[in-house]
Amino acid sequence: MRASPISSIYYVEAKDESMATEKNIQGKKVLGIEFGSTRIKAVLIDDRYEPLVSGAHEWENHLIDGFWTYGIDEVWSGLQAAYKELAEAYKESYGEPLSEIDAIGFSGMMHGYLAFDKNESLLVPFRTWRNTTTEEAASQLTELFAFNIPQRWSISHLYQAMLNNEDHVKDIDFVTTLAGYVHWKLTGEKVLGVGEASGMFPIDSETGQFDEKRVQQFEEKTASYDKDWKLLDVFPKVLTAGESAGQLTAEGAKLLDPSGDLNPASLLCPPEGDAGTGMAATNSVAERTGNVSAGTSVFSMIVLEEALNDYYTEIDMVTTPAGKPTAMVHCNNFTTDINTWARLFKELVDSLSLDVTSEKLFTTLFNKAMEADDDNGQLMSINYYSGEPITGFEEGRPLFLQMPDSNLNLANFMRTHIYSALATLKIGMDILTKKEDVSVDQLLGHGGFFKTKEVGQQLMADALDVSVSVMESAGEGGPWGMALLASYMVNKGADESLETYLTEKVFSSQEASSLDPTEKGKGNFSAFMKRYEKMLEVEETAVKKMK
Repeated sequence: MRASPISSIYYVEAKDESMATEKNIQGKKVLGIEFGSTRIKAVLIDDRYEPLVSGAHEWENHLIDGFWTYGIDEVWSGLQAAYKELAEAYKESYGEPLSEIDAIGFSGMMHGYLAFDKNESLLVPFRTWRNTTTEEAASQLTELFAFNIPQRWSISHLYQAMLNNEDHVKDIDFVTTLAGYVHWKLTGEKVLGVGEASGMFPIDSETGQFDEKRVQQFEEKTASYDKDWKLLDVFPKVLTAGESAGQLTAEGAKLLDPSGDLNPASLLCPPEGDAGTGMAATNSVAERTGNVSAGTSVFSMIVLEEALNDYYTEIDMVTTPAGKPTAMVHCNNFTTDINTWARLFKELVDSLSLDVTSEKLFTTLFNKAMEADDDNGQLMSINYYSGEPITGFEEGRPLFLQMPDSNLNLANFMRTHIYSALATLKIGMDILTKKEDVSVDQLLGHGGFFKTKEVGQQLMADALDVSVSVMESAGEGGPWGMALLASYMVNKGADESLETYLTEKVFSSQEASSLDPTEKGKGNFSAFMKRYEKMLEVEETAVKKMK
């Protein structure tokens, strides 16, 4: 069967918080919070789906004992800091404490591994999506299931721990993701939205639950291991968008808001991953739609009308928050390398006592990329800070290379790094468009990569040879998308689908701005990709030799 063509990808840009002008808010207040890779963001919206106030907290992962992780205490201190900023902004704008929230939704960086014992103690540090330590497990499970199991999926982490004979496996009582963990602690409910659950273990699209046949295959394969649990006993219950996922308990309210202003009993929707919230925030949950989320990592999500002909280790099969099958191209590395160079430039301008904001710096650097030579001055880079499964790397070594006759200037330097960020996504997308004959008419983009007007949008259009659209919306990306899913739960009509709710209520009055690929841009990127393939051999040597 042939996969469905894609019709579209949006960018959601935050509006100023000063739009909150009415002293008395009518209707339901809905909160969306997302644990991203570098920021925890909270957005409170009203019945018009516009943000009233927002809050954020920056955090970073750490490489400890060979695993990328975040301290569990950082989860709660970061959540409380983001919520506190939001609550203070609400009090300043409306003259009263934020005490009542009708609905709340939590999302987090996709998948990973959080395992707990019967006393609710964390057995090993949180293992994030960024780890590429599960190649053996992912390979074996992919062969067993005849279904691609990526390294970052929870089942890969769990089975790799079993293969490693890790002592904690026998004590497991509950396994979940970051979004599922936070939701559990605030409600007491061990549940997960189907979109995020599809990154723990394959989902049966007919039932919207974990695939029973493959569950049984896993049980048979692991029967000899020292454990007295079954997979479905330790995994969360799977829910779909619109279902109730519990209420905020008194203990949960204090965890979220230690000040005590927030009352318990808020309804919570199923927790989701950042892939699902990106789909909601871009109205890309219906068949024949797609989106690209471009930040620290990058992934495209294509909602399929028909199944792919085959499975590919470069393509993840997940679902929308409503359970529709979706092809996902996920790259571990995207803007980290660009951000690192930008920090170096910021250090320089600060050392010169120049008054340049980070926002102005990024805008200047991105706009400069549009002045580059056609061949980027024969500069090359690889942006791999961590492993990259699409190209077969378990580890990364960020590299920048120039030839003796290269033209090293700022424009060529910046476009080289932007092209490098797009290269791995291009490799994955080519599988869908060339091997599976998926017609991509337009992508809807969101994330920090698109904040500088037109630059990221145009360069991605050229790289992927597809029209890329962005949409100015009263949202803030992922946390806004999570708030929309919570709003859907409490505001949907009888038998109203998520697709209908988003299209007819949330996005009905919004227009997208689209940029088409140019022949010159496509040619420039195609030439870059030929050099990039050779650069991957240099990266392979660097990984082997530079320890």
